[in-house]
Amino acid sequence: MKERFTSRWALLFAAIGMAIGTGNIWRFPRVVAQNGGAAFLVPWFIFLFLWSIPLLIIELGIGKKTRMGTIGAFGSMKRGFTWMGGFVGFCALAITFYYSVVTGWCFRYALASLADLVIPASNFPGGGLHGADPTEFWNSFSGSSLAVIFHLTGILFASAIIVRGVANGIEKANKILIPSLFVLLLIAAVRAVTLQGAAEGLNFLFEPHWKQLLNYRIWLEGLSQSAWSTGAGWGLLLTYAVYMRKEDSIVTNSFLIGLGNNSASLLAALAIIPTVFAILPTEEALSTITETGPVSTGLTFIWLPRLFEKIAGGEFFLFIFFLALSIAALSSLISMVELGTRITMDFGLSRKKGLIIIAAGSFIFGLPSALNPQFFQNQDWVWSIGLLLSGLFFSVTVISYGTDKFRREIINSCRNDIKLSRIFNFAVKVLIPVEFAAMIIWWFTQAITTYDPHYWWHPFHTFSLGTCLFQWGILIAVLFIFNHSIQGLLFDKKNEINNGVPKRKEITK
Repeated sequence: MKERFTSRWALLFAAIGMAIGTGNIWRFPRVVAQNGGAAFLVPWFIFLFLWSIPLLIIELGIGKKTRMGTIGAFGSMKRGFTWMGGFVGFCALAITFYYSVVTGWCFRYALASLADLVIPASNFPGGGLHGADPTEFWNSFSGSSLAVIFHLTGILFASAIIVRGVANGIEKANKILIPSLFVLLLIAAVRAVTLQGAAEGLNFLFEPHWKQLLNYRIWLEGLSQSAWSTGAGWGLLLTYAVYMRKEDSIVTNSFLIGLGNNSASLLAALAIIPTVFAILPTEEALSTITETGPVSTGLTFIWLPRLFEKIAGGEFFLFIFFLALSIAALSSLISMVELGTRITMDFGLSRKKGLIIIAAGSFIFGLPSALNPQFFQNQDWVWSIGLLLSGLFFSVTVISYGTDKFRREIINSCRNDIKLSRIFNFAVKVLIPVEFAAMIIWWFTQAITTYDPHYWWHPFHTFSLGTCLFQWGILIAVLFIFNHSIQGLLFDKKNEINNGVPKRKEITK
């Protein structure tokens, strides 16, 4: 029996859960503060329509058309492009390896903050957050055996949901997780904006200084945040699109997913920025929000516990915050593990067997990130930038397939959906490649001039250009070498019959 989402809302909840992750909650407020506050929101919102939504449309279209994971989908769209699908799939999996570590961090802090509420004097094993020095608490946990345990816990939670399938697992879980996430963020935001002194934070967030828009950095940071935050071009939405119903729309759903993601980001900013401004003087508030700290989590795991102690009901609202963060992390991790599982199913494995392989691999390959913060940062740097290349590969694939053909035969063939004009062709052929070039040049320039100026070429330095090219090069070389073999395995007649996948000639006709 073919797996399908049972309704449009089921698809939307799962897809929005994919898009909303920890980056919406801990990275977005920091990037807003680093780039002019309200002025940053302008390019961030514009690029939702110029980069993210076109790629979301492409992913939904390809996934719904091919009914295969990233590797098979790219090979179906264009003969010889299997290696591109392999890069997209591995890039997302490489992020899964350390994202499960992040999910474990969120679980640990949610549990510790809960302990402060229900167990007197924080007698919870391992300690609560109340009264503890946040820096010492983080240092004692990060890189420890306890971090490994929570890393495993994140994988097991996601696996327990995925093993039940699409309708009974992914769909039912996200129907609970996503509404809960928005309710929790709304509670935290309402509390923040009603604090005495919160008005200054609201002004910072929503009162733009238009001259700041002349700064090219704001535009590049806004584009990058939109690209990373929505999950566009990661292959995750393509995976969920495999389970779309025939009547489900592509364009309308893409807009709703993108707008839902941005709404969560704004709620997170409303929960954090007014809180910080209400407690600290302006200059100190700005420096606190922009604090990166260990593995870019300084604001979340170091400063917020300190700040929430200073407001009435702070222990409760700190728990609300970390519970929301845990839900966001888990909903995204589910989509990442499902991406890998779907790929194994395309090769003929059952869901259960494929899931065991992906879950075990995620735990093993995530261990270095759980134990070594520097390794974590390296992998985050390499594969986050790699996601931009994944987005370009989606554009290249549609161009090779025929952009107008893709628009007319795959996207506009959906009934009761918004019909795309030729503007979509321009976005795919021109805007996405130009935006990719701007982002890749920008981040590589940062690596050469700022992050690691003396050893930017070094393949084993954490934030170097060399480490990106070295790791990408190995992956692409392997995929090129085995491209033909992988293509043959995927489209073997036996596997087509076993998986209910249409024959290749029917897909590419």
